[in-house]
Amino acid sequence: MPETRVIAVANQKGGVGKTTTAVNLGAALAEAGHKVAIIDLDSQGNASTGLGVPPEQRKVTSYDVLVEDAQLQDACCATNVAGLSLVPSSRDLSSVDMEMSSRAGRTKLLRRKLTAPSEFEYILIDCPPALGLLTVNAMVAADSVLVPLQAEFYALEGLSQLLMTIREVRQTGNPDLRIEGVLLTMSDGRNNLSQQVEADARNTLAGLVYRTVIPRNVRLSEAPSHAMSVLQYDPNSKGSAAYRELAQEFLARQLVTV
Repeated sequence: MPETRVIAVANQKGGVGKTTTAVNLGAALAEAGHKVAIIDLDSQGNASTGLGVPPEQRKVTSYDVLVEDAQLQDACCATNVAGLSLVPSSRDLSSVDMEMSSRAGRTKLLRRKLTAPSEFEYILIDCPPALGLLTVNAMVAADSVLVPLQAEFYALEGLSQLLMTIREVRQTGNPDLRIEGVLLTMSDGRNNLSQQVEADARNTLAGLVYRTVIPRNVRLSEAPSHAMSVLQYDPNSKGSAAYRELAQEFLARQLVTV
């Protein structure tokens, strides 16, 4: 079995490109020959729908892995991307915080299910847009956190809360958790604000910020409605090129941290 690295894709702010990044980075890694799984931990299920697994086909879900007796391999299903598997989402996830509020070890539910050897080299967890129990479970289970950061005015201000949560998780549940990287998304190189946010992020966070920047791209927006990654929907688009570049930069960082 290969060593599995678990990466939580997280930001408490909605609409910053978490699901887009989980799906398309996963697809780009699979295209490069790696065995990848995505765990859809968002009750909205956008990653599941975007990879061609509608609700009626989700027999065993991330809710079952998190709360019930299901194991990772029970819930994994094939996607329309070769080499990329999915643990689909369930609407039941929306009530997890209330259901598990008094349960002992509630922040380590997912970690217990991901300790067994698996066939995957990389597991990407698509987190919900909140810093509740689901996201904390993902961080406790993960080796690292990848943070999509939209190139807009309040981006860095919102990031501080996420970094505080990461520090708390290190102190209470996962001392080895690190920041995989900060990914600038929805950037418009013609826009002065996007350029300023990028400059501020690189000045503040230095080497944590990926060199790769994900541009605003209509193909990235259209692909989910066709239940495809952008690499399938338009392999030659700027969005596809950006996520392939991100995958190569991501893999290069893995070599440094091994």
